[in-house]
Amino acid sequence: MEIARTYGISRFQVARYLEEARALGIVRIDVRFPAAATGLEPERLAAALGVAHVRVSPTGPDEHATRKAMAKGAAEELMAASFSGATLGVSWSRTLDLAAGYVTDLPPCGIVQLAGALPVPGSGNSLELIQGLGRHDGVATWPLWAPLVVENAATAQSLRRQPEIAETLARADSLDAAVVAVGAWQPGLSTVWDRVDNRLRLAAARAGAVAECSGRLVDAAGNPVDSELDERVLAVTVAQLQHTPRVVAVAQGAARADAVRAVLAAGFVTTLLVDEELAAALSGDAAQ
Repeated sequence: MEIARTYGISRFQVARYLEEARALGIVRIDVRFPAAATGLEPERLAAALGVAHVRVSPTGPDEHATRKAMAKGAAEELMAASFSGATLGVSWSRTLDLAAGYVTDLPPCGIVQLAGALPVPGSGNSLELIQGLGRHDGVATWPLWAPLVVENAATAQSLRRQPEIAETLARADSLDAAVVAVGAWQPGLSTVWDRVDNRLRLAAARAGAVAECSGRLVDAAGNPVDSELDERVLAVTVAQLQHTPRVVAVAQGAARADAVRAVLAAGFVTTLLVDEELAAALSGDAAQ
């Protein structure tokens, strides 16, 4: 309202301009909690959020320390979800990339790569993550030999017809458990955001995109967003995750609170792994 008065325009115009500015990365709204969340009760938070389990990881002095602690938690969740003969799906994020190094033991099982490769400077990629997990005795892997985001829908359709890629994507129909990461559809909060142009970013935001999970966009109500990006992504679908009995979702930072709520609304998350900062944000929202 103050901006509207200053510039002599309506507050609805201001809201529209802010939406566009956020989608283009010009404006970022980021709520930070000055101290670590203490006294959080994961069980109470889980009940408030409507998810079976919440696991809270310490927020460290810097982003790397926080990510390292979360990676250890993600590795423990993956090992806990595994059993002999299981089919496990693993997506990719910088946290999950680190988590693979903390997986100390896996029974004979299958590991399915849930998202195509998305190289990030200073980090590994989903192919390397799956290959690392495949070094455990008795573990079979189904890699996804394709990028996560391709140039256009026709290229994606062609790749999906390749036998190796088709088999891996089909394996996601019958997962026993999966571990995925949650990003927010904002600059700096999703690795996919940087792989597409401003036109697509803005179009997806206007279509309601709030969260990104394995390249799939979700709106605030938990519905998949119909956008050009969805046609260009090679990854597990929201529907496949909704048919998976056990899904661990990993997210970090208070700025991803809206994205986490959106993914929870989609109904496929059974365990939520978050850091203290994000847990405090979600706890405050749940109390309102």
